[in-house]
Amino acid sequence: MAIAVEPNPLRAGLRLARLPDPAAMVIFGGTGDLASRKLLPALYDLARQRLLPQAFCVVGVGRADMTDAGYRQHLHDAVAEHSRSRPIDEDVWSSFAERLFYVSVKEDQGYDDLKRRLADLDGELGTDGDRLFYLATPPAAYASIVRSLGRHELAHNGTSWSRIVVEKPFGRDLESARSLSQALHEVFAEDEIFRIDHYLGKETVQNILVLRYANSIFEPVWNRRYVDHVQITVAESLGVEERTEYYDRAGAMRDVVQNHLLQLFALVAMEPPAAFDANAVRDEKVKALRAIRKTTTADVGDRAVRGQYAAGFIEGEPVTGYHDLAEVPPESHTETFVALKLFVDNWRWEGTPFYLRHGKRLPKRSTEIAIRFRSVPHQLFSEEQREGLEPNTLVLRIQPEEGISLKFGAKVPVQGVRIRSVAMDFVYGASFLVDAPDAYETLLLDALRGDATLFTRQDEVEEQWRLVDPILEAWRAAPDAPPSYAAGSWGPTEADAFIERDGRRWRQP
Repeated sequence: MAIAVEPNPLRAGLRLARLPDPAAMVIFGGTGDLASRKLLPALYDLARQRLLPQAFCVVGVGRADMTDAGYRQHLHDAVAEHSRSRPIDEDVWSSFAERLFYVSVKEDQGYDDLKRRLADLDGELGTDGDRLFYLATPPAAYASIVRSLGRHELAHNGTSWSRIVVEKPFGRDLESARSLSQALHEVFAEDEIFRIDHYLGKETVQNILVLRYANSIFEPVWNRRYVDHVQITVAESLGVEERTEYYDRAGAMRDVVQNHLLQLFALVAMEPPAAFDANAVRDEKVKALRAIRKTTTADVGDRAVRGQYAAGFIEGEPVTGYHDLAEVPPESHTETFVALKLFVDNWRWEGTPFYLRHGKRLPKRSTEIAIRFRSVPHQLFSEEQREGLEPNTLVLRIQPEEGISLKFGAKVPVQGVRIRSVAMDFVYGASFLVDAPDAYETLLLDALRGDATLFTRQDEVEEQWRLVDPILEAWRAAPDAPPSYAAGSWGPTEADAFIERDGRRWRQP
């Protein structure tokens, strides 16, 4: 008698997802770090789960001269090192690698070769002229690549669809963000542009919407009446590593706050969408961003703190300070730490502060959203009895261990009444017994399917820049260097004073 085996519920859910249409994915920067470490490993893992269409291929585009065979070998080594499913399954890889190709494109030269190669692959593989272009290149190359796609009639092919995925940063201020969008719109319509922020592909980030709108117990208390304040933390123990030249031009505000942190904020603060589709969800995110109380240069001292890490210790190991890095100019005032206080001027959140912080060389890598609820209106218990009691807190852990925790008060099992805060924990790995998909797996699959829910729209990007531009301008005009903080600490003392002025303290993840 055969034994019926229950399918893994998570994998069953993935298999039931609508498979993408046949398509060719063209990756500009196809031999670069992003393609090798993230994009191709994610595509391999999708192929391993049979979530890619049968008629599918990847065409890597780069300046180097390379054969298809050489490209496949280069990617085999990258996928073997960076795929989340190791060791690599050679049978799956062999089938996947048959759909990997390479075209050399230098400046405007080579686009006609790319066009011919794609046309040949349409005929051989049945990809029907559908195209997903991915810009995995430095941002300075975006506009010229897009214009070349238009000039060589690669972007649109009769009735077939074309989409383009653009990596952050989306400009370095509001003006440059608008210029980038204008260049993209010369060739692609807004609904064909997928601005990718990999944070939005993380399981716990997506679970914010599920937690709020699939459960009746949370949404009624998700407002100013019950929430004292919200803290959103993106902490990194690493320094700037090999990105020093880029980072010194960008800083923490442009690198993380303007995109990752404000996207997390929008998902927490937004109103319920009318439907779970791309436009409805993004409409509500834009409304939340627009409702943020505007910060002028005169307000910056009360609403924002910056810092720059000095030498210190991380996990007992000495690390050098930011200014000690050879590529950093002696006069650099680039911030490696940012803390913000935001107010949302709408019915739901009026008067409830949102505290956002991000920093390099903090004690640990951790991204979390902590919703701190108000204390009970009347205490029945004495101060001695409630000595170990903290306010109720709902914590959404995004990395490194994805999960959700709810802190509440419980009686200690001793004679008499003693109250201590305890936590109920949900951990993805322990609950579902499977690895969560990598963020790029989720986002690439959505881009191939044409689902833009987890991608940022032009008006979202512009609202984010409207918020941070005045702060950056005030810091640029300030003569003083950012306050320093020792590597391995939780930031400058000014950040502690910043929140303690309101009678609150930073939560330590």
